[in-house]
Amino acid sequence: MVQMTIEKTKPVTLAITLEERLKRRETILAVLARAADDSQFLAQLADNPTEALSGYYTLTHEEVAALVSGDIKKIENWVGKLDKRHATWLWCRLSQEKW
Repeated sequence: MVQMTIEKTKPVTLAITLEERLKRRETILAVLARAADDSQFLAQLADNPTEALSGYYTLTHEEVAALVSGDIKKIENWVGKLDKRHATWLWCRLSQEKW
């Protein structure tokens, strides 16, 4: 007869700290502000958004996906209501009809 022992492990905590949440918010807003102010970056986001966002290594896959797809609802859920300037890229993305 073989006996097996089962180790109890600590549950993985998926909650992020307030500091991490603020850093993510700042990064998303920085991407949106850069897109509004830098026409070359805006063009790069339109042509190859994944590559354009590759330098923003702190963004999660979900955040990149929301930015790439122009998911305003999800982004506003994370950062709050966007002003016209910060929404520039998202409206451009939605008008591209690249679904």
